[in-house]
Amino acid sequence: MTEFWLISAPGEKTCQQTWDKLMVATTRTNNLSTNNKFNIPDLKVGTLDVLVGLSDELAKLDTFVESVVKKVAQYMADVLEDSRDKVQENLLANGVDLVTYITRFQWDMAKYPIKQSLKNISEIISKQATQIDNDLKARASAYNNLKGNLQNLERKNAGSLLTRSLAEIVKKEDFVLDSEYLVTMLVVVPKTSYAEWQKTYETLAEMVVPRSTKLLFEDNDSGLFSVTLFRKAVDDFKHKARENKFTVRDFQYNEEEMKADKEEMTRLSTDKKKQFFCLLLKMFKIGPLVRWLKVNFSEAFIAWIHIKALRVFVESVLRYGLPVNFQAMLLQPNKKNMKKLREVLYDLYKHLDSSAAIIDASMDIPGLNLSQQEYYPYVYYKIDCNLLDFKV
Repeated sequence: MTEFWLISAPGEKTCQQTWDKLMVATTRTNNLSTNNKFNIPDLKVGTLDVLVGLSDELAKLDTFVESVVKKVAQYMADVLEDSRDKVQENLLANGVDLVTYITRFQWDMAKYPIKQSLKNISEIISKQATQIDNDLKARASAYNNLKGNLQNLERKNAGSLLTRSLAEIVKKEDFVLDSEYLVTMLVVVPKTSYAEWQKTYETLAEMVVPRSTKLLFEDNDSGLFSVTLFRKAVDDFKHKARENKFTVRDFQYNEEEMKADKEEMTRLSTDKKKQFFCLLLKMFKIGPLVRWLKVNFSEAFIAWIHIKALRVFVESVLRYGLPVNFQAMLLQPNKKNMKKLREVLYDLYKHLDSSAAIIDASMDIPGLNLSQQEYYPYVYYKIDCNLLDFKV
């Protein structure tokens, strides 16, 4: 993925001359950037007041739609957690990779009719992006709820003895069953406290059966011990055990419940990610979710680039005046020469606005959005296609 600079400069005698000058300055002698013409159709200009107001609105819309694009892309990566190498191939615009779409940009007349006013076109994009954002929130909520439930289930199967299911650990013979007076308790004891447990468990309550404790299972940190006592001493035993940092598990031996628990556990393999993904595939129908993300990423990204086109058009008319006569150009900077490219562009276009070099970006001039970005004598917007937090 990469970064582009979308700029415009007023036409010389012809727009082609503007293009040729840029090419000579940036590519034919010093290879500072790879350039493409950026085709913007003849849009309806409207009044100056409308353009000034629209410039501010488009800046906010640009930020919002970019955030939607990034959220859909990142959610695609989260959902395809076992296939992140495949994420990028799903992040397409109109069926092509993002670089190809941007460098060969063509205005979508069907989605955004140029007979409409600029404000109407921006409202179409705004409604479209808002709908995608709302739908994503709903789908993400349902997906995350399921994911949380599965992770809780998995913790029962493979987590600490304090939380995991005991169905596959204990056996029938570990318990005193069908007794009116006696009950078997299960206690989690830290490994560092085994000696203390053996020394004190009979005295934690008055009616603990002597020599009844047995180590049933161990993990890295703790051991699961059984102990038998009279039922009426259970509450007192639990209280004293807690004081001594022994944890009594709330467990009753019930073969039907344990069978159901074991059946649930078999859905999760020891390979967490593989089985987790398979369950999501089955239970949430991950395929349709990925397709939705793919389609709506494309829609959101296309809308975002059209906003960039609108911003270039509006800002160019405000800067260079009427009749409309400017050339929009897309530059892909050579990373090693970005500073040099900026200097070359300044030298090429400084005559357009001699104050550009000293304008404070914190100034608030209506229609120019200086507080949002750096200001140059030419129209400039950055398109950053690095949409994800990880490198594929």
